[in-house]
Amino acid sequence: MIAIVDYGLGNIRAFGNIYKRLGIPYCFAKTKEELAQASKIILPGVGSFDYAMELLNNSGLREQLDELVLEKKVPVIGICVGMQIMAKGSEEGKSKGLGWLDTTVVKFSDDNELEFPLPHMGWNNLSLQKDDPLFDDLDINPLFYFLHSYHFDADYEHVIASAKYSERIGCIVKKENIYGIQCHPEKSHHNGVNLLKNFAEVANA
Repeated sequence: MIAIVDYGLGNIRAFGNIYKRLGIPYCFAKTKEELAQASKIILPGVGSFDYAMELLNNSGLREQLDELVLEKKVPVIGICVGMQIMAKGSEEGKSKGLGWLDTTVVKFSDDNELEFPLPHMGWNNLSLQKDDPLFDDLDINPLFYFLHSYHFDADYEHVIASAKYSERIGCIVKKENIYGIQCHPEKSHHNGVNLLKNFAEVANA
């Protein structure tokens, strides 16, 4: 069962619609009982880092998420801000992140803001740096949709795919059972659908 965490952020219906079309069981997890069904977890997110952490900390699901991800090693994928809050913190705010990944989120340099306006919004190619089951049946240098001003450093040791805007950024990370993706697979047509399908099929760590 794919549990899509419903803590008040992210277009959870878009993920549900994709899994419904694929015939893959899913639920919107708003309670501990619903989250307990999870064999895979999607942690969506849009907006600011601090607001996302406030909502998640107030959802009543934080402790159970830590247990499922860190102790039981249930595969999880964080999307956009859902990826960013997996880090220790962000230059965007003052809140502590989940700390699942030993890094911090940084802002794009504004040195080239005329040529590369913020937020980074629109389509961009990914450079897939490592083989991973998440990438099965994706195009070569696949196009994905982005909307963000903060990102993971491309030199972070767990980056498995990157992209170039005004600078090279870490777009997809993987550490054991933990995936994070900065772009939006739910808005990225066939490449996004294939990525979400692949996530549903990855083996437990």
